Amino acid sequence: MTIYLPIAELSVNIFIILGMGAAVGFLSGMFGVGGGFLITPLLIFYNVPPVVAVATGANQVVASSISGAITHFRRGTLDVKLGTVLLIGGLSGATVGIWIFSLLRAIGQLDLIISLMYVIFLGTVGGLMLLESINAMRRAARNEPPAPRKPGHQHWVHKLPLKVRFKKSKIFLSVIPIVALGFAIGILTSIMGVGGGFIMVPAMIYLLRIPTNVVVGTSLFQIIFVTAYTTIVQAATNFSVDIVLAFILMVAGVIGAQYGVRVGQKLRGEQLRALLGLLVLAVGLRLAIALVVTPADVYSVVMGAGN
Repeated sequence: MTIYLPIAELSVNIFIILGMGAAVGFLSGMFGVGGGFLITPLLIFYNVPPVVAVATGANQVVASSISGAITHFRRGTLDVKLGTVLLIGGLSGATVGIWIFSLLRAIGQLDLIISLMYVIFLGTVGGLMLLESINAMRRAARNEPPAPRKPGHQHWVHKLPLKVRFKKSKIFLSVIPIVALGFAIGILTSIMGVGGGFIMVPAMIYLLRIPTNVVVGTSLFQIIFVTAYTTIVQAATNFSVDIVLAFILMVAGVIGAQYGVRVGQKLRGEQLRALLGLLVLAVGLRLAIALVVTPADVYSVVMGAGN
């Protein structure tokens, strides 16, 4: 059964799209990530134009993030004040990112840049996650405890000015690195169609030293508004959000996430990180191969390219 995607301007098998959305939803629920960094490459593999894949893939991130943020808010593990500061940087970064996105599209280099960024991005993150998880499993096998942090040790970010007290997180921290982190994630969201949670969460824990119990909920709070803003602006400026594709992916993703959560609860943390690292590396490798392998049709004819 095929359906026509009006913005992507191609016909697709609805069952493949449903399976794709369900699979990414399953992985999102299993690993606790938004899934934007997976759905966008998968859509590109299925010949959906990258400009549509990036803008439409963000919708699934919004849907999953809202559900998670509400749960964390009810549990009291969401720092709204900290999330608002992140949001200021995120919206600013998304605005700049959309401008860069439009510029790259105008000069005809958008598809290449998106693919290159994903190869570098996924290769680096996947490699670091896999290395860290393997080391953690080796320590667990030898019954070695993790290396304790030195008492009284302060990172350089804690010496910056403009400090603000965040009562929910119980920290006294400069707003400069928080806004900068949000700004960087906002650019990634608008150019790559990712929520950025799997970068933001480690950065908040290891760089900003924010308590882990409020990190995930606060990250989701920022992701909701930045991805929603990105989607709306992309639709208004680049006309690149395919609502039919977005709806199918969201429905399938919500269903798949429910089963993913159940499976994820049966695995240990280091096992989950290792599997996610392998998955991220596999997607990055597939994109890298597509960049260097000569396509079957070297030339293509595009109607209306000069408009």
